[in-house]
Amino acid sequence: MTPLMNIGEAATAAGVSAKMIRHYEQIGLLPAAERSESGYRLYGEREVSVLRFIRQSRRLGFSVAQIAELIGLWSDSQRSSREVKAVAQRHLADLEEKRREIEQMMEGLSVLVQACHGNDQPHCAILDKLSLHSPAQHQPDHKPQLRKGRVSRDEAAAGSSSSIDLMAWMRGVHVHHADKRPN
Repeated sequence: MTPLMNIGEAATAAGVSAKMIRHYEQIGLLPAAERSESGYRLYGEREVSVLRFIRQSRRLGFSVAQIAELIGLWSDSQRSSREVKAVAQRHLADLEEKRREIEQMMEGLSVLVQACHGNDQPHCAILDKLSLHSPAQHQPDHKPQLRKGRVSRDEAAAGSSSSIDLMAWMRGVHVHHADKRPN
């Protein structure tokens, strides 16, 4: 029997943070840990293997729901590889769609950047294009004051944060395309 590890040892062995282990337990990707008499979480090699699986899956951009599905398939000795491949193929198709969207955004942004003279004059072709079809009298009369703190995924996808996490944004894009393809 292999010895049990505390959360820090399990985190090191799996290559994830202790915070992520607690998160995975909280959302149900990892079963609640066994507890020592003093209440500390204890993990065995099986849990560390699942954590490694989750880490590898996250590196490939699988969503939490997809990872849960993959773990379920991994634990099912009666699964067919066809089922596993279907999950990966759906994810690949989602990534290809996101890549196309990012390429379109980059092309559009490149056109805007090239159109702007970038000099000391107030006129800016970028602002002109972004405000297209908006009358000048409806120009904002203030600079936004962004709130610090947590930004929801929908707000991040809508661009209301000054620093957008690209992966969070991409997950948000996936939500907007949910009607096209199942998760």
